[in-house]
Amino acid sequence: MSTHFFGLTDRTFEYSHSVGRNEFAGTGFRNPVDFALDSDGVAYVLNRSYENRPDGVRITVCTLDEEYVTEFGTYGEEDGNFIWPSGIALDREERLYVTDEWLNRVSIFTRDGEFLGKWGVGGSGDGELDRPAGIAISADQTVYITDSRNGRVQQFTLDGQYLGQFGRPGQGNGEFDLPWGIALGQDGLVYVADWRNDRVQVFTADGQWQASFGRSGSGVGEFNRPNGVAVDADGDICVTDWLNNRVQILAPDGRFLTQLVGDHVMSQWGKDKLVSNPDMIRQRALAYANNPGYERNFAHPCAVKIDSQGRICVLDHTRGRIQVYNKVKEPALV
Repeated sequence: MSTHFFGLTDRTFEYSHSVGRNEFAGTGFRNPVDFALDSDGVAYVLNRSYENRPDGVRITVCTLDEEYVTEFGTYGEEDGNFIWPSGIALDREERLYVTDEWLNRVSIFTRDGEFLGKWGVGGSGDGELDRPAGIAISADQTVYITDSRNGRVQQFTLDGQYLGQFGRPGQGNGEFDLPWGIALGQDGLVYVADWRNDRVQVFTADGQWQASFGRSGSGVGEFNRPNGVAVDADGDICVTDWLNNRVQILAPDGRFLTQLVGDHVMSQWGKDKLVSNPDMIRQRALAYANNPGYERNFAHPCAVKIDSQGRICVLDHTRGRIQVYNKVKEPALV
């Protein structure tokens, strides 16, 4: 169950289950950085792995019921390869678009992993990219990309034609310092996790600044390197507060509602691995003896999505899993 403060919220968030475990291939994730969810509840998890273990770089495809489907993509610079994959999104036809920080490009795939094309070039001019990170695609098929080191958000067509941009480097309203995650609300507003400025900024679809929420810190409504954002059907804003190891949930006006710190219970994939690894069972027993909450809590949550059932799905970077929460909209007693 989430933690509540001051009785300000009539929402509760109940932990449902977890998906995944740490693996370099197959049934698990390795340093995942983002994921996309299709209309059937299939997750496409983008794995960045380690620089000394590039064999773990890939997209893992599975359901939120933890059914493994497939994986595709490998480390490299050729078509269909990734070096530093960063963000992933689906268009209306459920084609996948993947940003790559190192290659300064977007790669396009079918849901089955067939490579369709790529676009993007490094630089700071209109339509050029310098460490592209988050990606979101609107209902009218406009692609929004957080162009992190250029301190802006750029807009493109699905085939990479430049449409426009907003933002610039800085700390003022409408300015960015390494923007990362990006999400689109049902109201058409654009929400950006302004990573180094420790806040979330809100814009109209054409880039007019509307609001900024948050400041640096670890208290209520404060952030320490927020890197993922999602907006649910009620307009509530979910933010992965990366270095504070939590997800904060804000009302549409930016008022703090509650936080999630993690409630993990071992997934079926995790149980399957333990059954075949008795030494790991002993290691886990020692870890729990020293820190009973070791696996329960988030460790660098890095992305959050809302599925077709309205569930909040949080990607846990260090521990290689997704924690799933149900939202209950009833008055909550504190």
